[in-house]
Amino acid sequence: MHAIQWLRSLLFVGQIYLMMPIIGLLFAPWAIVSKTGARICCKTYSRWVFWTARWMVGIRCEVRGTPPEGEVLIAAKHQSFLDIMMIFTALPTAKFIMKKEILKTPVIGQYAKLLDCVSVDRGKRGAAIEKMVRDVAEGRQDAGQLIIYSQGTRVAPGVKADYKIGTGILYEQLSQTCVPVATNVGVMWPRKGIIRRRGTAVVEFMEPIAPGMDRGAFMAVLEERVEARSDALMREAGFDPEA
Repeated sequence: MHAIQWLRSLLFVGQIYLMMPIIGLLFAPWAIVSKTGARICCKTYSRWVFWTARWMVGIRCEVRGTPPEGEVLIAAKHQSFLDIMMIFTALPTAKFIMKKEILKTPVIGQYAKLLDCVSVDRGKRGAAIEKMVRDVAEGRQDAGQLIIYSQGTRVAPGVKADYKIGTGILYEQLSQTCVPVATNVGVMWPRKGIIRRRGTAVVEFMEPIAPGMDRGAFMAVLEERVEARSDALMREAGFDPEA
């Protein structure tokens, strides 16, 4: 049974990477002249992945809670490529804060630029965040849902990693509501390897945190809520993060 699931996973992974440039090229003429076209392209690709994941490897994707529509900060747990697609597809005008290296990735990098995603130099993270805050304040970037992964990278289920202060700086300087997002997708879709496991992959939009909290208090509340709920979702999927 494991060998069959591994083979199904291999075929699934192969076809989603094959479809990425195909869908990207089909939408390119529209995407180049319109953010709407770029956004619809990315959501079309994501829905293709969700659909094929369900019948090829047995992963059902579920969004819980209420995705926000206004201009807010999204502080999310990050476990694999799947949560990126699920969060993006659930939001009307999402854009990510991402590592600068991703902009050099074929297809993904080009579409990230078209959607005004914000690149961060790992060695100059503070300066990059300050620049982004200035750009937003001066109106050079469209309003929308700004997504930041508070731990700065993918974190495997059961692994502990610090929350980076960048989320607190954005919350404080932008004076926006922050919506925490929990997930368990890493149980089904690991950050490394071919195998994809059957189950329900969940991203959950949680109760918003109003602006105005002290930075330290905000970070403590954010981490407690996201980690506790993500742990609960992982247990629901049959994985004990404390084991």
